[in-house]
Amino acid sequence: MFMPRSLKVKRPSNDSNPVIKKCKVKSEEADKDPKENPSSENPLKVTCDRTHTDSGKEELPEEHRETAPVSDHGHLETSTAQDFKESEAEDIEKEEPVKCLKKSQRWPEPGEPVCVMCGRYGEYICDSTDNDVCSLECKDHHLAQMGKGTKQVFCALDQPEREGMCSSALRAEETCNSGEQKQGYFYKEDEFISSLTEEQVQRVKQELGIVTQGKAVVRPIIEFEHCKFPTTLSANLKKAGYEAPTPVQMQMVPIGLAGRDVIASADTGSGKTAAFLLPVVVCAMERPMGCQYGPTGLVLSPTRELAIQIEKQVKELVMGLPNMRTALLVGGMPLPPQLHRLKQNIKIIIATPGRLLEILKQKAVWLSGVKIVVVDEADTMLKMGFQQQVLDVLEQVPEDHQTLLTSATIPLGIEQLAERLTQDPVRITIGEKNQPCSNVRQIVLWVEEPSKKKKLFEILNDRKLYHPPVLVFVDCKLGADLLCEAVSKVMALHTVAIHSDKPQCERNRILKGLLEGEFEVVVSTGVLGRGLDLVNVKLVVNFDMPSSMDEYVHQVGRAGRLGYRGTAITFVNNNNKRLFLEVVNRVKPTGSLLPPQLLNSPHLHEQQRRERQKSRKEDTVVTKTNLIDIIRKHDRNTFKK
Repeated sequence: MFMPRSLKVKRPSNDSNPVIKKCKVKSEEADKDPKENPSSENPLKVTCDRTHTDSGKEELPEEHRETAPVSDHGHLETSTAQDFKESEAEDIEKEEPVKCLKKSQRWPEPGEPVCVMCGRYGEYICDSTDNDVCSLECKDHHLAQMGKGTKQVFCALDQPEREGMCSSALRAEETCNSGEQKQGYFYKEDEFISSLTEEQVQRVKQELGIVTQGKAVVRPIIEFEHCKFPTTLSANLKKAGYEAPTPVQMQMVPIGLAGRDVIASADTGSGKTAAFLLPVVVCAMERPMGCQYGPTGLVLSPTRELAIQIEKQVKELVMGLPNMRTALLVGGMPLPPQLHRLKQNIKIIIATPGRLLEILKQKAVWLSGVKIVVVDEADTMLKMGFQQQVLDVLEQVPEDHQTLLTSATIPLGIEQLAERLTQDPVRITIGEKNQPCSNVRQIVLWVEEPSKKKKLFEILNDRKLYHPPVLVFVDCKLGADLLCEAVSKVMALHTVAIHSDKPQCERNRILKGLLEGEFEVVVSTGVLGRGLDLVNVKLVVNFDMPSSMDEYVHQVGRAGRLGYRGTAITFVNNNNKRLFLEVVNRVKPTGSLLPPQLLNSPHLHEQQRRERQKSRKEDTVVTKTNLIDIIRKHDRNTFKK
């Protein structure tokens, strides 16, 4: 059962000598308005913490031993004993004490918060870092890791407590008064970047394949230091492995920090996630908690797995930043924990549109304070199916919000719709637009349907090609299960299938096993086809050709992440004849060899002929010299009809 992440105070049965465990974690009643709840005018004060001795027993910190009176029975006496008696008389629900050791904490259920140290149920929130912890032990270790270690345990107050002020109000006041938050962050172009000539800037863009369109485009940065991020955020970037910005980050980060709307297209694995998360995090930092209710940033994702990955990256960036809590709102996971999480003064929401709309209907969250919205994988999100859901969500957001749209492929029709959702956007294109990642070696094989399994087994037996884990894409759920069973029996490889019919907890387990190298072959539908950083995957096999070339670009991109090289093998036959022309146009320019059956196919020749006719009609411009010829040609065509 999900336990509220609040103070668990055990009220003793012996009224005469109560033993009080003190710890600063806000209670539900303390969060209520004092006017509505008169009993909260004199809330329980927290003035000391407990530490652990070598013997495993708890004792008071040294600074409290002299001032804390002790009764003849050895119990700690306080002025609040009478308050406890009165609360018991009012039948207040008993609560469990805060867990001291991580071994006393259970493991989380799907969708519940996870301890940042040990992975157990993150029942509590450390008020120094706003990260989830499972116990006092993990909280101590977490603070030590963040360089904030102290002899006192679990959330000791840094400021003198004020009578009549609940912990949430105190935290809000401290945040508003903190120097870094009060000053805020405003992007200002670095002196080095300003000193560059326009010719030098254009040369940098040309060398990196950066193409921009829009008015007053901000110059790209060369290093993250040029953004002058707060110290903690800069340190988190380095810890997360972001040593130098990628081309899309060089251009998109400063534009996003400047508050401009963006439509960005870049290769798979080019670092688009960090490029849009940095502006989101900075925007959330600018508004201190308590000064306005509700989240500041909203990130929409088409799949649960991608949303989980994005939230993980957000947590890496906000580690140690005060009051920067996130909420993951996705389907397939229990709803109550997500609703409870939204009560914790969330600053950034990462969600799938369906689950977010479900929560909005329950009025469990308001988006009236959102200042920046990200639509990741915009081409999928703005297609029929997701499109109306995304539009319904955006109706709940103020009109003056900033919008960032990103994807590896943005077709013309989707780009036109994206323009209507943005205001004076900057378009960013990195490399060849809508083309497969250049780090992926593409192999297209002509394989008839009955021979596909045999060909797959040959690839898995080839020492030069087989580099586990191998990701195999199919077009249906039943096909994934059947192919998984066949590979497991014939090849004796540790194989697993993943698709949307599997429970979310099972999908999470499979994805984790794939990242950790637990499985040798993973057979998947499109759920793993977009956005995921599967850095250990070096070989992708498209057992079934995707339904569109945009999906093909995304799926082969799973093999070339973060600059690593990979291989993608795709099976084609006459069942895919509708895509023959697009395969030739997108794959052949990369230098990949195409099978002769495809190049000599009559279906391809017919598609090429129609394409030539279409281009001739579009290229025809009426002039004085060709006007008579166009009229005569029109008359001949009319006569034939």
